[in-house]
Amino acid sequence: MPRCSRVKTNTSIFHIMIRSISEIDLFKERSDKEAYIIKMKEYQKLYGFKIYAYCLMDNHAHFIINANGADISKVMHGINFSYAQMFNNKYKRHGHLFQDRFKSKIVYDERYLIALSAYIHNNPKDIIKYEGCVEKYEFSSLSAYLNTGKDKYNMLDKEYVRHIVNFSEKLSQKSYQKMVDTINDIKLKEEAEFNVEKTNYLSEKSILVKDIKIEEVLKYVSHNIGVDSIKLHLKYVRKVTEARALAIVIMKGICDFNCSDICKAFGNITQSRVSKLSNIGIRLIDEKPKYKSIISSFIMEYSNVN
Repeated sequence: MPRCSRVKTNTSIFHIMIRSISEIDLFKERSDKEAYIIKMKEYQKLYGFKIYAYCLMDNHAHFIINANGADISKVMHGINFSYAQMFNNKYKRHGHLFQDRFKSKIVYDERYLIALSAYIHNNPKDIIKYEGCVEKYEFSSLSAYLNTGKDKYNMLDKEYVRHIVNFSEKLSQKSYQKMVDTINDIKLKEEAEFNVEKTNYLSEKSILVKDIKIEEVLKYVSHNIGVDSIKLHLKYVRKVTEARALAIVIMKGICDFNCSDICKAFGNITQSRVSKLSNIGIRLIDEKPKYKSIISSFIMEYSNVN
């Protein structure tokens, strides 16, 4: 039976920027931005990363993400690949959509993080409609920082947003708004737009790994769901299907097993079925309270084992 890496979480925080090739907008319509957000939320459920700030413009987007133990390169590649396929199908086009790979930089300092979030939230200032009122821009997390529209897309780590806004007694919501409106730091702009070569990190990985077997994942899920692990190899039994789906989410998102490994583990499953069960598992975690903590509990249990 193949073995994968045992999870150990890392607290790396990344500034990430994606950009389309020069001849086409990354988001042609409002619905395209919504589609990208939906993709990101799906992967957020799968990998458990945290989003601290975001802003989606027509030809690029910025995010501040706490990897929370995930491989940020794998996460962004999956989101962008899936979105590009959808975009090309929708607009009947072929070829690359994104300009190179996504760009990323580790954010080491909290004061820099706050300034960076302000810069990101200031991005819509050049749109005539939002000049002087960037907080009204829909595809930005600023309104959640100022509590004017809260978190419309339910993506942000709300606790950390409160922490940023209350970083010091001087940094109230009002003063944060002023920081966003007036920020004009040339050095920050160069770094935030990845114009400084040394800030460009293309593949930062924040998982440190040790061995864990597929059988351990199955045992963990069967224990938590109350299903005999032997029955996980049965088809089309509702509770078993839920257990299989949750196990596959952990195998793919946390343990990094590929579809071939998972098919072999179950012995009677196709790669197409693995993909469908993964989507079912994500939906279960999102909709059923009893499953919401299954991934975080798995990470906590296995990250403490050497």
